[in-house]
Amino acid sequence: MADALTFIRAQTALKPPSAVPELLLHLADEALPLWQATEAELQQSNLPPPYWAFAWPGGQALARYLLDHPELVAGKRVLDLGAGCGITSLAAAKAGAISVLAADIDVYACTAITLNAEANGLPQVRALSTDLLANPPPESIDLLLVGDMCYEKPLAEKAIAWGRIVAARGVPVLLADPGRAYVPKTGLIELARYTIPTVLDLEDRETRETVIYALT
Repeated sequence: MADALTFIRAQTALKPPSAVPELLLHLADEALPLWQATEAELQQSNLPPPYWAFAWPGGQALARYLLDHPELVAGKRVLDLGAGCGITSLAAAKAGAISVLAADIDVYACTAITLNAEANGLPQVRALSTDLLANPPPESIDLLLVGDMCYEKPLAEKAIAWGRIVAARGVPVLLADPGRAYVPKTGLIELARYTIPTVLDLEDRETRETVIYALT
């Protein structure tokens, strides 16, 4: 944990994401240099991109939606699946959630989430480095958030199926999609749309229209 803390602080700057100025996050400016630094730090190659160092459009849009509609989250126990930098988790906490579990399989993401929660004074956010999709969804949640997980087919199918189990229990499931290829075509109710600025070396355009859905 100590090495991850040092690395994240050295490779990022604490600043607000474009669509959610209420929050401060440890963010990187460019993906490739950080990617290379991560591989050097861990002495591994072919690692996945450092998703935790960027406020992706799905996460930003969902965070914006929660802050604009705090009644959806106030007093609830929230699970943020594939939390990345934790922007959606932090927004849920700031909007009044009593507890937020930010789940991501990347240990560096969980460290970044912890740092970001501390920077924003949101102790109710707890990071969990566990593959929750390998087991049935927990019973003790009142709201499930899925920020941007439909970019790979196997992951999207698994996450959506998992989310539908939660929705079938009567628990609200909010999904943010910035135009990924594997978002489901049915079983979604559109709630809002946002145009989110993007990082050009991660996305293929300067902005992405991101839709917030309720999963049914």
